[in-house]
Amino acid sequence: MLYWLTALSDGGDFFNLFRYITFRAGGAFLTALVFGFLFGKPLINVLRKRQGKGQPIRDDGPESHFSKAGTPTMGGLLIVGALLTSTLMWARLDNPFVWMVLFVTLAFAFIGFADDYAKVSKQNTAGVPGKIRLLLGFIIAGFAAYWAAIYHPDELTNQLAFPVFKDTLLNLGYLFIPFAMIVIVGAANAVNLTDGLDGLAIMPVMIAAGTLGIIAYAVGRVDFTEYLDVHYVPGTGEILIFCAGLFGGGLGFLWYNAPPAAVFMGDTGSLALGGALGAIAVATKHEIVLAIVGGIFVVEALSVIIQVLYFKRTGKRVFLMAPIHHHYEKKGWAEPQIVIRFWIIALILAMIGLATLKVR
Repeated sequence: MLYWLTALSDGGDFFNLFRYITFRAGGAFLTALVFGFLFGKPLINVLRKRQGKGQPIRDDGPESHFSKAGTPTMGGLLIVGALLTSTLMWARLDNPFVWMVLFVTLAFAFIGFADDYAKVSKQNTAGVPGKIRLLLGFIIAGFAAYWAAIYHPDELTNQLAFPVFKDTLLNLGYLFIPFAMIVIVGAANAVNLTDGLDGLAIMPVMIAAGTLGIIAYAVGRVDFTEYLDVHYVPGTGEILIFCAGLFGGGLGFLWYNAPPAAVFMGDTGSLALGGALGAIAVATKHEIVLAIVGGIFVVEALSVIIQVLYFKRTGKRVFLMAPIHHHYEKKGWAEPQIVIRFWIIALILAMIGLATLKVR
């Protein structure tokens, strides 16, 4: 919205700053951060009053989680609100990729909200049936994938780009849409599975968003893509503003989600943020790099898949409990120890993901 202030500029005054994506990204970060600090406590009070007993705690979960009973959920509303406000204020609203990512974020937030509401109102952990959530997720992802394919340059349409190998493209043809759908839905559910400890999911999401924001800015500038030998995707630079808003909103949320959490993000936040990461990866043609940057989420999801398949086949378990962060809880690791170590791993993976921009 504020980008249109550039119409008042003569090329050398304050309003000219709004032409620069980096300036507006800084504004989006600060806007989202202030939004989180301003509305965090009031939102938590409303959620606590409306939800009563808060998020239901699984009976078969780690014993240490029983003390969290009564903590309100749906804190993802704070992140999504901050993200939406900052993006609408600072991004160019004529950019199709910005709207694509916002569409995925809000649509998955709606699915998550419905799931959280069902859990809280019925006071059980079932929520919306998994098949319905997946069906809705794939429908949303299908629209987003088609959306991205329309606005990708002709030479990249339906192509899968590989990191490190600069000239390697795999033409997926009609399979690109299903592939992109899997990326978006997979990312949404992987973040959802990771959100099991105070502060565990939000920091890796912020780190991944910051990394993908840098990548989006780079692949959206023709001079950077020529220097780095990466594929140029016009318009994706504006996604940096969305990522900056996510980072700022995430910090504002983390203030209240740090152990012991005053609020959980719930599926409202985890599905929305995971879906957003997947959508950004599809828009920037960095789907494979997302698997590196979001390696924590990949491992969490794989631990559940491995546990379920192995148990069905043998009746035994690979992990003491899945997702894998619960395995370490069962082994006696303290919750802050698990969370901080996972943060460190997420940061290392982000550095590896960024390195793929230059290693060619």
